[in-house]
Amino acid sequence: MATLIITEKSSQAKDLRAALGDRYGRILPAEGHLLRLAEPDEVDPAWKRWSPTLLKPDGLYPTRPDQGGNKAAKLQAITAALRACDEVILATDCDREGQLIGQEILEHVGYRGKVRRALFTAQDPKTLRDAFAALKPNDSMRPIYEAAVARQQADQIFNLSLTRTATKTLLAPGTRGVIGIGRVKTPTLAIVCLRELEIRNFKPEDYFEVVATATVAEGSFQMRHAPAPKDRIKDRAAAEAIARAADNHRGPLTVTVEEKRQAPPKLYDLPSLQKTCGQRWGWTADRTLAVAQELYDGDGKKLITYPRAEARYLSENQIADAPAIVAALTRLRGFAHLDIARPVIRKGKSGHFCDKALEGVSHHAVIPNVNVLDDLESRLVRLTDDEKRLFALICRSYLAAVMPDYEYRQTSVTMPVPVDNKPVAFRAVGRIPLKLGWKAAFGSAESDGKPEEEAEQTLPPLTDGEPATLSDPKVEAKRTQAPPRYNEGTLVDAMQNAWRFVEDPALRDRLKEAKGIGTPATRAEVIKGLRRQNLLGADGKWLMPTPAGLHLFETLRAAAPTLVDPGTTALWEMKLDEVVTGRADFRRVIDAIASEADRLIGTLVGQRGVALDLGLPAPKARFARRGTAGRSTAGRSAAARNTAAATGDATKPARRRTRKAATPTDGEPAGKPRRSRKTTVSPPPAAAVAEGTLAADTPPPEARRRREPTERMVAFARSLAERKGIALPDPCLRDFDQCRSFLDQHAR
Repeated sequence: MATLIITEKSSQAKDLRAALGDRYGRILPAEGHLLRLAEPDEVDPAWKRWSPTLLKPDGLYPTRPDQGGNKAAKLQAITAALRACDEVILATDCDREGQLIGQEILEHVGYRGKVRRALFTAQDPKTLRDAFAALKPNDSMRPIYEAAVARQQADQIFNLSLTRTATKTLLAPGTRGVIGIGRVKTPTLAIVCLRELEIRNFKPEDYFEVVATATVAEGSFQMRHAPAPKDRIKDRAAAEAIARAADNHRGPLTVTVEEKRQAPPKLYDLPSLQKTCGQRWGWTADRTLAVAQELYDGDGKKLITYPRAEARYLSENQIADAPAIVAALTRLRGFAHLDIARPVIRKGKSGHFCDKALEGVSHHAVIPNVNVLDDLESRLVRLTDDEKRLFALICRSYLAAVMPDYEYRQTSVTMPVPVDNKPVAFRAVGRIPLKLGWKAAFGSAESDGKPEEEAEQTLPPLTDGEPATLSDPKVEAKRTQAPPRYNEGTLVDAMQNAWRFVEDPALRDRLKEAKGIGTPATRAEVIKGLRRQNLLGADGKWLMPTPAGLHLFETLRAAAPTLVDPGTTALWEMKLDEVVTGRADFRRVIDAIASEADRLIGTLVGQRGVALDLGLPAPKARFARRGTAGRSTAGRSAAARNTAAATGDATKPARRRTRKAATPTDGEPAGKPRRSRKTTVSPPPAAAVAEGTLAADTPPPEARRRREPTERMVAFARSLAERKGIALPDPCLRDFDQCRSFLDQHAR
């Protein structure tokens, strides 16, 4: 009896062959979705013309072979193998989308043989062997498949219908472009717009703190009266009265000494990796994903695990790999100083190895690939500077996770000063490291990019009740700061935590469970699409809505708030939950979402006259070469037209490319991202040095062409550094973005 095993991508097929051989049958990989939904005009030719119409067929949108990458060849190979087999084992990702990727092939070709399902959340040999020893009947996965079909069909109906409607009703006459509306895209625009409005409407407030020098027998130190935000001192006269009372005040100190420990941070998933790279080096989300993808499946590299991870944990089976990974990494020059004689294993949700935390998740945290440790050095020489930088970060994260806790002694000191017969507390905090533990893996760079608490200092020896005298009190004027704009990394983090923008408790909880809006594989592309449509722009690394984007948001928030609400995704997920649990038929869920789309179409039609101008330039006139047809979008495939509509490129003329597009080798659902020829922001030398010898020694040319900060910015930065007793990094004196980042971080 012949058995065919279908995987979601080539890396799964390779790992299965290594773990199982041919014991269970022939293994063939897909390349993400090998099928696409038919275009509206493939279902109804009348839908070729854009109009405010609900694009819902009588039944379901049928599937068509996708022609991208190697998809057609892989579908052909799987189809041929299905004709000759008696049984199929689906070994795609264990989530809803993975079930759809595998099962839609069987539905498309009409396969009616026996089908079983392998479920696994990691791809190490033991996990894979255990999964194949416990195969499930695929019939038990039918509700999950139907929920995936409902999500796919509903997204097509909802997004395309409303994109066409918005474009035809809201776009100003004579202007070009596409107003893309989507369940994920439009709430993402709303997140950026809400922050922009918060910044514009922010009214700074002046407040005051009082700092004085405390002198004891063994030395002196700074004490500060800095009330909590709700009790801040708004009146300078009140602050000066406190300063006068503190001058030469003598009284006992209350001293508490605690020995504390801090566990290492979580491992990286893709969103946290994008956030860190954005904060540390100014990378876009797409650039982080592209570099990670190259480390994962680049020719002769394959140094990390699957980068589109959606969890920050590893399976407990991977505990056995820790000694080998640690031994290999500490042989590298950048990590040779680390003493990790015995890896520290932390289990459970408070640790790093947790099977329960991976339930229903397809991909564990991003870590170094245990399967390439024997020839690590030869692979490292193939890396670009960006790849070295990112690989070093991932290595440090893993090493920190298996190192001891950071231990320190914290001394807290308070002294009450009577002001108008009321005690006013002056405080100081000091921290003495006892054991660096995992912090040794990062050196001077914090893994999460957070600075040390600015109020901490080195204190002289102190005893509880010891008398001290305050002198030289000063009033410090401060001002509240508006929240910072998002960069691409922090926007990805906001998308993942979109539940924070939802008020309804049930929707908040469901959105938190769904890990926000979008997926690790799609969030960077959503942001890129908003920028391509000219709904989002950028000032350096900071994102902001364009006038058109803000206009669209304000229009939709007033007329159709459902479209800008992240809670819409939670409502959809609750409907899909009912399909999974058998409480709802998937077709009725599609019908319900289509009905909501139809209602919203009517709402948008009522907004005619908005006249939104995306500000896109008119297409340049082109002259056809002699003997050739003029270039236009008319000759593109239906699939290309649909993609263009979804991304805002529908009206752009096609351009001939002289360079062959990269072909994905692993076939992830969203496809391997192309590397952009032009990068946006390059990491500063200080960041590279902080990453150790694996990082580049010098910045690339574009880093040296940056704008210089203004004189006022530098003066404010120097004043801020002096006032807070911190060093002003050299790049801040020469680089506009570095200086502004320093001000954003410390001027609060």
